[in-house]
Amino acid sequence: MTGKAPANEQVAAGVPERTGYRVKRLLLGPPLVTAQLRAEKLSKPVALGVLAPDCISSSAYGTEQMLTQLVPVAGVAGFALVMPVTGVILALLVLLTLSYRDVVMTYTRAGGSYVVARENFGPRVAQVAAVALLIDYVVTVAVQTAAGTDAVASMLQLLFHTDIGPDKLWVTLGVVCLLCYGNLRGIREAGRAFSVPTYLFVLAAGLTVVVGLVRLATGSLPRLGDADLHAAGAVPVGAPGGGMAAGVSLFVLMRAFANGGSSLTGLEAISNGVGAFRPPQGANARRTLVIMSATLGALVLGISTLAWQTHAVPFTSGSPTVLAQEAHLVFGQSGFGQVMFALVQVATALILYTGANTSFNGFPFLASFVAEDAFLPRRLTLRGHRLAFSNGILVLAAVSLGLLLVTGGNVTRLVSLYAIGVFTGFVMATAGLTRYHWRRREKHRTVKAAVNAAAATASAAVVVVFAVTKFTEGAWAVVVVFPIGVWALIRTNERYRAESAVLNAAPATATTATRSRNVVLLLVDRLDLAVITALRYAHTLRPADLRAVHIALDSAHAEQLQRAWQASQAADIPLDLVDCPDRRLHRAVAGLASRTSADGRTEVTLLIPRRAYGPLVGRLLHARRGDAIAHAVSRLPHVAATIVPFDVSAALREHQFRAAAVRAAGREGEGGTSAQGEPSVARQGTAPSTPPEPGGH
Repeated sequence: MTGKAPANEQVAAGVPERTGYRVKRLLLGPPLVTAQLRAEKLSKPVALGVLAPDCISSSAYGTEQMLTQLVPVAGVAGFALVMPVTGVILALLVLLTLSYRDVVMTYTRAGGSYVVARENFGPRVAQVAAVALLIDYVVTVAVQTAAGTDAVASMLQLLFHTDIGPDKLWVTLGVVCLLCYGNLRGIREAGRAFSVPTYLFVLAAGLTVVVGLVRLATGSLPRLGDADLHAAGAVPVGAPGGGMAAGVSLFVLMRAFANGGSSLTGLEAISNGVGAFRPPQGANARRTLVIMSATLGALVLGISTLAWQTHAVPFTSGSPTVLAQEAHLVFGQSGFGQVMFALVQVATALILYTGANTSFNGFPFLASFVAEDAFLPRRLTLRGHRLAFSNGILVLAAVSLGLLLVTGGNVTRLVSLYAIGVFTGFVMATAGLTRYHWRRREKHRTVKAAVNAAAATASAAVVVVFAVTKFTEGAWAVVVVFPIGVWALIRTNERYRAESAVLNAAPATATTATRSRNVVLLLVDRLDLAVITALRYAHTLRPADLRAVHIALDSAHAEQLQRAWQASQAADIPLDLVDCPDRRLHRAVAGLASRTSADGRTEVTLLIPRRAYGPLVGRLLHARRGDAIAHAVSRLPHVAATIVPFDVSAALREHQFRAAAVRAAGREGEGGTSAQGEPSVARQGTAPSTPPEPGGH
């Protein structure tokens, strides 16, 4: 297949493109052909930049989220407490990195924890991982875009003394819409351009940490004073926590740990994209994973250390961010310092927005993967106009926008929804690897199983801690939605399996006719070209008996129709009137078809003329009962419903074109014919104005 426009792009004669398609083509560009769908294999440096932004960018807000829990309770001592909490998080990072090194070496297909869980626990249990990952992708879009906007707002606030305040939410919503639009157009994460924000952020944030630590060692690192700690909008700085009960202190530390666990989000990204690596895929993915984890750990540790020393305090609005304050203090107020501060903020915003974009690839791909297993609607497996999984992209954008509106785009509120889904995915992956190694006789089996079991236990503990400590702050929503989501996916699968069983149960006599006689019933609601076209088609079926039937909902209209029918060219086929005093059209048609086929030897074909109007006009001005009638009779044995469409809009355009041609030729006075050369309805005896589709199909 060549790169030329596909054959279906060349409009067939007499079949113009729909307005909706022309708008789609204008907005999204020309369609891509299937042959253009190819996977770009990534080198390790490019893969790190492309797959790691979600993970590495978490360092921009992880420390800040710990401080939001520690400072209001422990006061200034909370800045010191951030270090032991960071230490626990880094220990968990090491444990999970060891496990995911095992994942990418064992499962070189994309899919991450979903594939691991499916292969080791079966497809039903794997839906726990599916729901966890789907929730994770949705919240990632909301958190990353909101945090990116906070970075932009922080730059404007500290550099230009401009507070965008309430407009931050609208900026964030606009970014999500822009990401959605870009992905519908088919942008890809596989390319050097998408790796630039990752390396730019690592350079800028890393330089901030290094310069800050050097200034700390030389005693020149500034620290915020009491006035700054109690500035308007800063989180309230509580009294020192020495008098708190041990249980309360532990609870506060658990809350800080739960918030700080957001630093580990995105750790699974490389396992989800291992198939994009160049061969050997497993080994290259493993090395890249280690580099990503080491980078994340170094940045989190460095940013936490600077927060401890500078007393950079979180703000309730989210801006200025802790990282922005650190960069502002580290680089100072000189011209060079201002440029470096701006660089840090721009790099932070870019990597956060890029991290959000990874979900627009990951969510639709995972949804299509789950849909192929028949646990989600199969329409999620369809590629759209530009070869992207358009339905998945639209679902992700819609849910993310709703989540941002509900939470006001506040990162702290969003983080309350984060870690349950993230760490549940970790539990499923590490538990699956534990089972995998335990069932095989291989070298170092005990060590591998022990490492993965420890990671699974630790991740499960985080889920419990998060659910308990953050329950009233929004985690309850995930706790409620999670089992409902798993149940819904399993029920969807059961429905698909039941439907498949019914459709596959073909009777042994399917190849032979069980009835010898075919009767065609043509439904007539009024006499027009749509009915004439359907009547022509009925004759080609060569039935044993052809009857035109009108379900009489209005006696006056029925009598008028019968007179017009008898005066028309269709009079060779009798028109039967069937009374329907209770106006239950579907029931009357089904009853007629059932009675006709009740003799034990007759198959009934029900022909339903359907007039196709323009999309908007058709919905506003005309009833569309044909599909409903077909659905009603589909349950009857030995009855088949056939809809015969007639494009009224096309016929109207043709009629107008011919009329214009006649006027241009100066033949206005000649007798008119209808759009398709048939005598007009008025000439056949039907009044130009008829009742509003009494039996409209």
